[in-house]
Amino acid sequence: MLNTVNIKTLMSAAQCLFLSVICVMGLAALAHAKEVEVPTSDDDVRPILIGQKIPKVKLKNPAGEVVKLNSLLKEKPTLLVFYRGGWCPYCNLHLAELRKVEAPLKDLGFQIIAVSPDKPEELQKTGEKNELGYTLLSDSDAEAIKALGLAYKVGATMRVAMKTFGVNLEKSSGQDHHLLPVPAALLVDTKGMVTFTFVSPNYKVRVDNDVIMAAAKAQLKAKK
Repeated sequence: MLNTVNIKTLMSAAQCLFLSVICVMGLAALAHAKEVEVPTSDDDVRPILIGQKIPKVKLKNPAGEVVKLNSLLKEKPTLLVFYRGGWCPYCNLHLAELRKVEAPLKDLGFQIIAVSPDKPEELQKTGEKNELGYTLLSDSDAEAIKALGLAYKVGATMRVAMKTFGVNLEKSSGQDHHLLPVPAALLVDTKGMVTFTFVSPNYKVRVDNDVIMAAAKAQLKAKK
């Protein structure tokens, strides 16, 4: 009788262990699927929301050095901008427009960080062309835009059309993932918490400087 009970106990324990392993494997598979799933339309992105924290991601500066975004965010409240690339005329207009709020934001204690899938060498060109004084970072691996839910995959037909205008995504990023971010502007506090978001699937529409300044002042007021 004792042996029978022991056998049943061992079998029950083995079954539980097997089910636990299956569950863990299933959850891991789901997590992986969620991590790599990227929409094929800019209308279908699911961006980070107000009240959520910026995930831990690594980027590169124009010199090609790896930097941790979260470490930079701890230094100062931040206007975190995501743009498509230095090849995009609307992005260049917006980057240049942000120069007008660089000093006012600095007076409030903020810094500006702009991120794109462009490789580091392209960042240097963009910074020089637009005479930018704020920080540009490369997300050429698309780690950040995927983690923040801003990424979408550009289809083959669109890539061919873009090449007719001299835009080569693989050349710009140095990668073949063909991912772009929807244009976005986030305000983030020193704890990495998002306090304001402007995300536009329409790449021609960007946040107005007055809105940025009002949101920045509101963030500081809320902290008092």
